Amino acid sequence: MSDVALADELSVSYKKLTQEISKVIVGQQDVVRLVLTGILSRGHCLLVGVPGLAKTSLIQTISHALDLDFKRIQFTPDLMPSDITGSETLDSNRNIKFVKGPIFANIILADEINRTPPKTQAALLEAMQEQSVTIAGENYSLEKPFFVLATQNPIEQEGTYPLPEAQLDRFMFQIHLSYPSFQDEIEVVKSTTTEKKVSIEKIITGKQIKQYQELIRKAPVADNVVEYAVRLVHKTRPGTELASREANEYLEWGAGPRASQFLVVGAKCNALLNGKYSPDIEDVQAVALSILRHRIVRNFKAEAEGISEEDIIKKLL
Repeated sequence: MSDVALADELSVSYKKLTQEISKVIVGQQDVVRLVLTGILSRGHCLLVGVPGLAKTSLIQTISHALDLDFKRIQFTPDLMPSDITGSETLDSNRNIKFVKGPIFANIILADEINRTPPKTQAALLEAMQEQSVTIAGENYSLEKPFFVLATQNPIEQEGTYPLPEAQLDRFMFQIHLSYPSFQDEIEVVKSTTTEKKVSIEKIITGKQIKQYQELIRKAPVADNVVEYAVRLVHKTRPGTELASREANEYLEWGAGPRASQFLVVGAKCNALLNGKYSPDIEDVQAVALSILRHRIVRNFKAEAEGISEEDIIKKLL
């Protein structure tokens, strides 16, 4: 199949996928789009929202619509790294064998990732970065495609371990979920308070996802679009040559080079999902907020004046 035909197929598959997901998930179209963009761009996503906003249901529904192996890990304060990666044990013949942990799946739902200590968080984040785990000096590759979709509750701070900036940087997107609209909530209540069961059809296979991921990397991008993405990231870095007034006034630290890479890849994916073959500046802007919001650090003045990361990024755009 030619690249153009594959690009057309991706656009059609995406429409079918969103229709299938909407059988269970009411509203949240922007969130679904960002999660699918992350998956197709070989990125990981962190979903932040108060309890009851269907973060877990959303990820489970997406995994059902994709023909992939799915595992859920509920993060708790007593979770150990070996509970995620697996461990060596003796079999009946007293031989040492490796028992794989839940990390050996295509889609990992890391539920409430900030509830577990840094040592266990680090085990997951290493696997995200390296696409492999090391047990007793032996390296085991994870099956591709591999994505981590983590959830975090922003309200409760007691008994939680916030992810450091360096670890947050491993996530392509930080996606914020808001409360549903009045009409959407009526639909949610109607659909979830009956015995009616909804079956989700599998729309895209693992093999197709790998093809789409390669296609997205191959998509041509104009120099002015790359320059726009890199300039946008440079604007967030206070005290540098291209720093914006907002960055110098309200930011302690700006985004690193990984943000520029994700902006270009995310823009390519956004363009292909829209049926275009090459991204433009609007595609960069479409993914910028979720890529930059967890990569900039506000200073005391911004916190004192109640200026959020979103406010600063919107001014930069």
